Amino acid sequence: MIPFVREIEFEYGRCDQVSPSIRRVIADNPGPFTYVGTGTYIVGRGTVAVIDPGPALDSHLQALLAALEGETVSHILVTHHHSDHSPLARPLQRATGATVHGRRAPHLAELAPGLALEAGEDEGFRPDVEIADGDLFEGPGWTLRAVTTPGHTSNHVCFALKEENALFSGDHVMGWSTTVITPPDGDMGDYFASLEKVRAEGFDTLWPTHGSPVREAAPFLEAYADHRRAREAQVLAALAQGPTTIKAMVPTLYAAVDPRLHPAAAMSVLAHMLLLVKQGRVTCEGVAGLDSAYRLA
Repeated sequence: MIPFVREIEFEYGRCDQVSPSIRRVIADNPGPFTYVGTGTYIVGRGTVAVIDPGPALDSHLQALLAALEGETVSHILVTHHHSDHSPLARPLQRATGATVHGRRAPHLAELAPGLALEAGEDEGFRPDVEIADGDLFEGPGWTLRAVTTPGHTSNHVCFALKEENALFSGDHVMGWSTTVITPPDGDMGDYFASLEKVRAEGFDTLWPTHGSPVREAAPFLEAYADHRRAREAQVLAALAQGPTTIKAMVPTLYAAVDPRLHPAAAMSVLAHMLLLVKQGRVTCEGVAGLDSAYRLA
């Protein structure tokens, strides 16, 4: 079982000091993918970095500007392009003059007609500076390092805070829930590799964009990976009963999950299937999709 952390103390728009170097302002955009809302992080004092400015809500922009009054924003850092993370980057830049850093959004065809996936895409996201793995961002008393973590999206990046041995994990690891992997932008093989990459770093604390921090990072990451392996085993067990489709599997595999999340869960199962097909453990009739028939190889 994953030791989820679902308790959180906050008020929308309030700036909370959550660690010696970190402040957080939560946007009023709760939902099945965002939990209580997008947590925007401010790192440092005087000259600061802002991580995941959030959705296009004027109320959130005004709350951030109030929290930043009298300070200089040197960096706006974006973990990925989803519309609950990146759209406020440009309005915040116009107000502060900061440079936007991130990895550009991929150009994707429509993923799955009729399915409500994630919290929306911001396919127009283009940073001023394209981040590479290991890039450093520094200010007085703080040092952030880019840790590229493709999987949830192809352009996902986390940020390690040296002074607190902590990681701003975006949607790569969330304390309140598992992460959705949505092909073709999301990739399960990449996700497993990125989980191992983060685990090898030995961080003390994870600060997800949604929800509370994870204070016991090592066992949490192990449980997170075990959950994915268990889900893969469930998929293989279902296929052992005979050929079937992803849409037929999901209601049983995700019986305990909010039905509003079943469309996204179907995409995560597709991500598992694509990896299993790539590994030669499963075969598919025709092009792999939600309605395709799969069988054990």
